[in-house]
Amino acid sequence: MSIKADVQLDAKGLACPMPIVKTKKAMQGLEDGQVLEVIATDKGSKADLAAWSKTVGHQYIGTTEQGDVLYHYIRKCNPEASEAMEKTFEKTATNEEAIAANGVILDVREAAEYAFGHIPGAKSMPIGELSTRMNELDKAQTIYVICRTGTRSDMAAQQLAEAGFTNIYNVLPGMSGYAGELQKEVN
Repeated sequence: MSIKADVQLDAKGLACPMPIVKTKKAMQGLEDGQVLEVIATDKGSKADLAAWSKTVGHQYIGTTEQGDVLYHYIRKCNPEASEAMEKTFEKTATNEEAIAANGVILDVREAAEYAFGHIPGAKSMPIGELSTRMNELDKAQTIYVICRTGTRSDMAAQQLAEAGFTNIYNVLPGMSGYAGELQKEVN
């Protein structure tokens, strides 16, 4: 599976601390929710970028390797905005209820997030594609909408309800609280 990133940063040949310095600068130009692909050859960048992302509040999605080249994926997050955003969709389900139920688990995270780990059998439909792809869903079926924390899934559930879907649940706490088996699209 090809992983989609909004912006690429070439940090090949750079040693610590330069991959982080360049990543920090590149992240300033991204909007919340966009994914940065950092291409690096410094093996230490794997631990460095993961730790840096956690420290500043961005989501370190994961890394793939092709030969000596590392491809890191980081999603820009604004923790203050995420925490402050009110979850307003009335019908909610826990992760466990969604998995046990007979319905579709709709994962609205970015394709890169989905590729690095999702609930087995979940359907990927990034929130940015939802309005153009919701015709792929059956309005009669129960749909459990999930993201990382419940924020994007809340917005997606509202969009689906406005489009006439009636059996919609926002799954909380989302993938950040999921401890079960993960299916991955990357090695």
